Amino acid sequence: MTHDHDLVLRPTEAQISAALNPPPGRNGGDLVVETLAALGATTVFGLPGQHALGVFDALRRSDLRYIGLRMENNAGFAADAYGRITGEAAPLLLSTGPGALTSLAALQEAASASAPVLAISSQIPTAGLGGGRHGYLHELPDQSASFRGVVKSVHTVRAQSQIASAIEAAWTSALTAPHGPVWVEIPQDVLLAETSIPVVTGGDAFPEELPPRPELTAVAADLLSRAARPAIIAGGGVVRSDASGKLRQLAQTLQAPVVTTPGGKGAFPWTHPLSLQSWIEDRHTTDFLEDADVLLVVGSGLGELSSNYHTFRPRGRVIQIEADLGKLEANHPALGIHADARLALQALLETVSPREDAEAPERVRAVLAKVSDRIAAQELTLEQDVLASVRRALPADSPSFWDMTILAYWAWSAFDAKGPNLLHSAQGAGGLGYGFPAALGAAVADPSRPVLAVSGDGGALYSIAELATARQYDLNVTWLIVDDGGYGILREYMTDAFGQATGTELSRPDYVALAESFGVPGVRTTPGTLSDDLSKALNSPGPSVVVLPAVLRMFAPTHLGSD
Repeated sequence: MTHDHDLVLRPTEAQISAALNPPPGRNGGDLVVETLAALGATTVFGLPGQHALGVFDALRRSDLRYIGLRMENNAGFAADAYGRITGEAAPLLLSTGPGALTSLAALQEAASASAPVLAISSQIPTAGLGGGRHGYLHELPDQSASFRGVVKSVHTVRAQSQIASAIEAAWTSALTAPHGPVWVEIPQDVLLAETSIPVVTGGDAFPEELPPRPELTAVAADLLSRAARPAIIAGGGVVRSDASGKLRQLAQTLQAPVVTTPGGKGAFPWTHPLSLQSWIEDRHTTDFLEDADVLLVVGSGLGELSSNYHTFRPRGRVIQIEADLGKLEANHPALGIHADARLALQALLETVSPREDAEAPERVRAVLAKVSDRIAAQELTLEQDVLASVRRALPADSPSFWDMTILAYWAWSAFDAKGPNLLHSAQGAGGLGYGFPAALGAAVADPSRPVLAVSGDGGALYSIAELATARQYDLNVTWLIVDDGGYGILREYMTDAFGQATGTELSRPDYVALAESFGVPGVRTTPGTLSDDLSKALNSPGPSVVVLPAVLRMFAPTHLGSD
C-alpha cells in the first residue's frame, strides 16, 4: 500500500537547473527568508541587531514585507495579533541576548492565548555555544533555556543545512493545536557565511490534526443528550479553531445556554436566545453554571478569570474539551477530551440526540435580568456610557485590541464583540502594553478595515514609541487612551485592600501633543463626544489618537458572595 506522505515529488528540469546553479551572493540569512516564503509567509516583524544582520540583509533580496517596530516586546505583540487575525504563523525576527529577552513578555501572552508566533533569533557564533563564558556581546550561558518555559518548542541550529528543516519543524509546531509561539535560534556565523545550498523552493509543514477519541465523545454525547439542565462555557479554543458555527449548532441542538470567557469573546452570538453573554465574573452566572447537571467546557482551562476567580464549584458532570493537554482537569474533575475544539464539536454534532427545552431561553433571560439589575444598582452610568460609545463608533467587522485597563475589564463582560476573532486583550498573561502594538499587527494583517486599540494612560506609556511605526507604515489604527492619571485598576485594588494606593499615580505627557509630534492626528474628547470623535477617527485613513480624560470604576466583584 502506498500512502500519500510516502510519495516523493520529482523535481522538474527547471528546478534541477536552479538547484545546480544557485545565484551568487547568498548567505545563511537567505536560507531563512527563502524557507519562510516557501512556507507561505508574506510578512515578518522584528528589530535588527548585530548578530542578526545576515537575516536582515537577506530581506533585501526577498519579497517578504518587513514591519519594523521600535521595541522587541511590541514587535512580539504585533506578531501575536497578526497570527490571531490570519491564523498563520507570524515570523518575528530578533537579535541575541537583550533583544531576544525583551520579547519574553509578548511570547508569554502568545502562549497563554494560543497565538502562532514563529520567533527566529540570532545567537552568538557557533564556537561560543555550549554554556561557557566566551565574552561575546549579548552572550547568555544558555539562551534557549530562557525561552523553554514559555514557548511550545525550541529549535537550535548549528549548520546551514539545518535551517530549512528547523524552521519547518517550528512552523508545524506553532500551527498544531493548541497554536502557540515557538523559538528558533541561529548563530551569527551561520547566518553570515556564504552558502552554496540551493534556493529553498518547497515547504512541507502541515500541522497535525488533533481529533477526539471516539469512545470519549460517545460518552459525552450520551451525557449531553440525557441532561436535564445542560450548559456550555466557550473559551478561546473555539475562536482559534474557527468552531463558532459548530458551537452554535450544538447549542441549538441541545437547547443549552452558552457563556463565553474573555478569551472566547464573540464565539457565540451576543443576542441569541441561549446566550448568557460574557458575564462570567458574576455570581448569578456562576450559580447558573454550578446548577447545570452537565456542563460542557470547550476550549477553556477554567482558569482564574473563567472560573470567577476560582470560586466556581460545579455540582454536575463536567465535560472538558481542550487542545492543551496540561489544562485537562487542571482545575476541576471532568470527562477530559484532548482535542481540537472544531473536531470535537463536529464529533458531538454527529452523535448527540436533539433536546427539547422550551424553558431554556427564559432561564437565560432571568439570569441576564439579575445581572443587569445588579450593575444598575451600582450607579456606574459613566462606565456603561463610555463602553456603549465605543461600541457605536466601532464598525461591526473591525477588530479591537485592549490593554489591561479598567475599560477592558468591562469589555470582557459587557462588550458585544459582534463576532469571533474580533475582540482581543492581554487577559492570557495579563501584561501591560499589549493594545496598541497588537492593533498595528492586525492592521498589517488586514488593511481593509480600521482597527481600534484601547489603553489606559499607564499602559499607553509602554507603547508610545510605536506611534512612529504607525506613521511610518501609515497603518489604520485608532488608539483610544483613557487617561485617569495612573494605574487605575491597581489604584482601585490597593485602595480596596489597604485603604490607600502606593505607586499608582503617574506624571504623564500631553498625549494629544505627543501624538501630533509623531505626525499622528490627536484629539481630546469627553464622554459626551466620545462616540462622534472615535467614529471620525476610525473613518479617517491612517493612524490617530483619541484621548479621554476620565476616572472609571470597576463593577463590584461578586465572587466574594456579595450581591
